[in-house]
Amino acid sequence: MEGAFAVLILFVAMAVTSVHCQAGTRVGFYSRSCPRAESIVRSTVQAHFRSDPTIAPGLLRMHFHDCFVHGCDASILTNGPNTEKTAPPNRLLIGYDVIDDAKSQIEAACPGIVSCADILALAARDSVVVTRGISWQVPTGRRDGRISLASDTANLPGFTESVEAQKQKFLDKGLNTQDLVTLVGAHTIGTTACQIFRYRLYNFTTTTATGADPTIDDTFIPQLRALCPENGDGARRVALDTGSPNRFDTSFFSNLRNGRGVLESDQKLWSDASTKAVVQRFLGVRGLLGLTFNVEFGRSMVKMSNIGVKTGTDGEIRKICSAIN
Repeated sequence: MEGAFAVLILFVAMAVTSVHCQAGTRVGFYSRSCPRAESIVRSTVQAHFRSDPTIAPGLLRMHFHDCFVHGCDASILTNGPNTEKTAPPNRLLIGYDVIDDAKSQIEAACPGIVSCADILALAARDSVVVTRGISWQVPTGRRDGRISLASDTANLPGFTESVEAQKQKFLDKGLNTQDLVTLVGAHTIGTTACQIFRYRLYNFTTTTATGADPTIDDTFIPQLRALCPENGDGARRVALDTGSPNRFDTSFFSNLRNGRGVLESDQKLWSDASTKAVVQRFLGVRGLLGLTFNVEFGRSMVKMSNIGVKTGTDGEIRKICSAIN
């Protein structure tokens, strides 16, 4: 079994090789200038995860939200009025302290060398690993951006959007339908707030006997309503993957097949023919060419992490991640 796992890890590394050098980034960028950079990030993520497991999905989501606005340039990390961090889609993000901790340690070892954008990309990968997903090689060499505006976050996919709208936003970033389904699969870990999806449980009184979104499995409705009463605490957190919310696996896709997707945008992936086919391939449906989720996730993450990166003399290397130099 261990031998097979090692082979799979090797396959993941080989599978993403073709996109390692996109946009001027490359694997091992800091091998000479700051050889401990990746190990510092890894150990920092591990240490924080041991005390707070919620930072894993938090860092993964943060990297996604960073890349879809101005590219992967750490613009999400900057403090101040009207920065990306203050925008509604980002107000509940967590994990900033992990990035700051890693940056502080790296600056002590290699001042002015490693970007916050790269630290976030590495931390996102390490967040998958600590939740028992499989690692991949992260190309580095990004530089940090100097612009961060809350008004620019409209590029982020929304939780009520149609599949067509989601596909277009991903396509605009150079990502295809398979990348969309694969990256949304990150919802196999983490939680959402009742206020984000509660309308699905109570606002369909004119269309269904239960009063709930008809795409939700009938047996799942009482469970969700118990967690999120109609006039209850909107901030209460609910797992996005009810099968194994703390493990990076394919149970999220099984939930979509069974009408147990929590977010409307997630469940819609099962109702659209093009995205449903990808979900089925992850589930190993007979008659379709299968896909291995961990392998494809690494591949899609490398593609996403190269969106609009700043390299060479573009951008800067911040001294601290929360402030532009």
